[in-house]
Amino acid sequence: MQDDRTANDAAGALGDRHARATAAFGDLVHTIGPGQWGLPTPCAEWTVRELVNHVTAENLWMPPLLSGATIADIGDRFDGDVLGDDPVDAWDEAAAGALAALDIPGALTRTVHLSFGEAPADEYVRQMLADHVVHAWDLARAIETGDRLDEDGVAACADWFDTVEDAYRQAGAIGPRETVPVDADEQTRLLARFGRSSTRCLVERFTHAFNAHDVDAVMRLMTDDCVFESTEPAPDGRRYRGRDEVRACWQELFDTTPAARFELEDVVVAADDRAVARWIYDWGDGHVRGVDVFTIDDGRIVAKHSYVKG
Repeated sequence: MQDDRTANDAAGALGDRHARATAAFGDLVHTIGPGQWGLPTPCAEWTVRELVNHVTAENLWMPPLLSGATIADIGDRFDGDVLGDDPVDAWDEAAAGALAALDIPGALTRTVHLSFGEAPADEYVRQMLADHVVHAWDLARAIETGDRLDEDGVAACADWFDTVEDAYRQAGAIGPRETVPVDADEQTRLLARFGRSSTRCLVERFTHAFNAHDVDAVMRLMTDDCVFESTEPAPDGRRYRGRDEVRACWQELFDTTPAARFELEDVVVAADDRAVARWIYDWGDGHVRGVDVFTIDDGRIVAKHSYVKG
């Protein structure tokens, strides 16, 4: 009897954590503005819409899997776009269905059929909890809103991930671990284990804003005392100091070079406050290859020093 009560308590705690993670992701979905669905996310292959579509589809899978259906039974029912014309409503319906399936007595004590074979239902729900927690950070970063995660959910994900991290990485499901400072908090450490870096994400967001020629978005990512050091005139470049000078530099470049864009070849994160981006800069009639050295403070760019191949 004591073992049953302990198992029920553990199942209840897991269900509560999953419900909180689902609600937190849903809050972000309801925050997405009309012009933000096409923004890039830290998941390089996904826009905001594609990220929300992925997590929505995961929720659609939960009711049939928890009721005993196999992958073959479900087939391609949830492939492709599941958001339709009203992505927020589609998310709400899928999330509600997943939570209702978890509320059915005994749902977490069953065996579910997954792509790699059979697994305990509570293991499957831990995977879904991690999916919601980590992708909530991805979504928050993409739409530039608060990205602090529920501490209890982070701790639960970290404990579970200890048992599967190596297998996930070997399977190619996550990228290499990112470097973190020795005093990094639990959230930063968890995200780094999933291949996430706030520094890398900032560089990628800056590049996207630059390629959109959105000077307001670019400057939101830079500090008031920011510095930009250009590559021209040779050999030392020109230094622009402060928001007004840097903003004027970007605006002139966008006005005079409408085809200008960067293609990131690589981003090397040296620490929380330093990154090097290797790129191809194309202005329509030609291109150069070079690097930027970024200095970062509290999630914004303090300095961008640019260098090109001679």
